[in-house]
Amino acid sequence: MGMRRRTGSAVSWSRRVVVACASVLALLLVWLALVAPDRPDRLVPGAFLRIPVEVLVLAGLVLLLPRGPRRVLTVVTGVLLGLLTVVRLLDLGFYGVLDRPFDPLTDAGQVGSAVDFVRQSVGPAAASFAVVGGALLALALVVCLPLCLGRLARVVRRHRVRSAWTLATLAIAWTASAGLGLTIVPHVPIASADAGRLAVEHVRATAAHLREQTTFDAAVAADRFRVPAASDLIPLRGKDVLVAFVESYGRVAVEGSSSRGVQAVLEAGTRRLQARGYSARSAFLRSPTFGGGSWLAHATLQSGLWVDNQRSYDRLLSGDRTTLSSAFGRAGWRTVALLPADRQPWPEGKAFYEFDEVYDGSSLGYAGPDFGFSTMPDQYALWKLHQKELARPGRAPVMAEIDLASSHAPWAPLPGMVDWDTLGDGSIFEQVHDRAQTAEALWRRREDVPRAYLTSIEYSLTALVSFVERYGDDNLVLVLLGDHQPATIVSGFGGNHDVPITVISRDRTVVDSVSSWGWQEGMRPGAGAPVWRMDAFRDRFLGVFEQPGLVGRSTPASRPRP
Repeated sequence: MGMRRRTGSAVSWSRRVVVACASVLALLLVWLALVAPDRPDRLVPGAFLRIPVEVLVLAGLVLLLPRGPRRVLTVVTGVLLGLLTVVRLLDLGFYGVLDRPFDPLTDAGQVGSAVDFVRQSVGPAAASFAVVGGALLALALVVCLPLCLGRLARVVRRHRVRSAWTLATLAIAWTASAGLGLTIVPHVPIASADAGRLAVEHVRATAAHLREQTTFDAAVAADRFRVPAASDLIPLRGKDVLVAFVESYGRVAVEGSSSRGVQAVLEAGTRRLQARGYSARSAFLRSPTFGGGSWLAHATLQSGLWVDNQRSYDRLLSGDRTTLSSAFGRAGWRTVALLPADRQPWPEGKAFYEFDEVYDGSSLGYAGPDFGFSTMPDQYALWKLHQKELARPGRAPVMAEIDLASSHAPWAPLPGMVDWDTLGDGSIFEQVHDRAQTAEALWRRREDVPRAYLTSIEYSLTALVSFVERYGDDNLVLVLLGDHQPATIVSGFGGNHDVPITVISRDRTVVDSVSSWGWQEGMRPGAGAPVWRMDAFRDRFLGVFEQPGLVGRSTPASRPRP
C-alpha cells in the first residue's frame, strides 16, 4: 500500500508540474504576442519585458464576467490576437525590406515577390521551407492563442484573490511607467499598448487607403495632356529619348563615405561624356516606393500620378491616362519598352502604355547565364536595344523605357563589363559568372551586402556611360534615374525615398530647357540638389517641351544614323 501511495503521489506531482509548465508557456505566448515589436530596429531583448495593458484589461474582464461571456471573450480575443500576431510578423518582414508596415488591402501580391527574393538569395529549398513554415506558423497562432487564453482564464478564476493582487500591482506599475515615460530603448516604452495600437493603425490605414482611392480615381480623370495637341514635343523632333531606370539606384548610393566608388563612377562619367560634347543636369526625385515595387515607380513617372500601392496601379492601368510613352507615340515617335528581367508576357505594355514593341528576357537572344534577379547583364540589354532599334536604317526616332535590373537584389552574382564587340549571344558572360560570388555565399555574410549593392550600381552606371560613348550621337536624350532606394539592409530604417535623376544630351536646346529647372551640373547630384516628387516629372517634362499654339499630330522625320 505504501508503494502505491508513493507512486500515486509521484504521478500527481508530475501532473501538477506539467499543468504548471503548460500555464507558464501559455502566459509566455500571449505575452509575446502582445509586446513583440513590429519593427526589426526595435527587436531587442528588453522589448519583451514590458507590461502590456491588454493583459490587464483581459484579466480584469475574466475576473468580472460569468462563465458564458468569459468563454466567448477568450475565444474571440484569441482568434483576433492570432490574426494580429500574423500581421505583426508580416510588418516585421515588410519593415525589414521596405521600411513600412504590411497593408492587407494592397500587399497581397507582394507575397510572391518575397518568395522569389528568398529563392534567389538562399535557394529554392529555403524558399519552399519559408512558405510552408509561414503557413503552419500562421495556422498555429490562430489556433493556439485562443487555447492559451482559455487556460489562463481558468487559472485566473481558480486563484481569484492572488490574481486580483497581481493585477493591481501590474496596473500600478503600468500607470507609473506610462506617467513617467519610462522606456526600454527609445520608442519602446515599458507601459505597452502595442497590440491595440497596431490594430487601430491598420484599421485607420485601410480606411485611409479606401478614401485615397476615390481621390486617385479623380486624379486619373483630370489629365491636361489627354489631348494629343498638348504634347507635340516639337523641340525634341528627331531625338531618341531614352528613359533608363537603374534598379534600386537610390540617394544612399551617391552620398556618404561608403559610396565613394559610385561617386567616382559618376564624376568620371561626367568628364568622359563632356569630352564627347554631352552635358548633364541632375537632381533627386522622391519615389512612391522603397526597397521594392519598381513598377509603381515606373507608373508614377510615366503617368504623373502618385502610384504607391497595387490597387492604385491596377486602377491606373484600367484607364486611359496619358503616359510619357503614349504622348511620344501620339506625336510620331516609335515607342519601345526594354524589360530584360521580365520572364512573362506584359500585355499592359501595349494596352495601357501604348508601346509599339515590348522586349523582354525571352526576345533578346541571350544565351548566357542569369545574374541574380536579372536574366542578363545590363550591358547586353543595352546592346540589343541598339541592334534592334537604334541601328535600324531610315527609322523614326525612338522613345524607350529601359528597365535595367543588374542592380536588383540579391546583388549576387554580379556581372562585369566585357568588350562590346565580343557580346555575341551573351555566352561570354559564362566566364564572368563562374568567377562571381553566389547569392548564397553573399547572404551568409550580411555585412557584405551593402558593398555588393554599391558594386552593382557602379556596374550599371558604367554600362550606361559606355553605351552613350559608343552609340550616342547628337540626337540622343538620356533620362537616367533610380526607381527606389535599396532595401533596409542597405538604406537603414526611417530613411528618405529619394532617387537620383540625370538628363544627358548634346543639344543645347534640351540642356537649356532642363537648366530652367535649377538642376545641378554633372551626373552626381549633391546634397543641395532640388527634390521633386516623382509624379511631378511627367507634367514638367512634357510642359517644358510643348509648343503653345501648335495643333495636330507632329510626325518627326526619319533620319539616317551617323
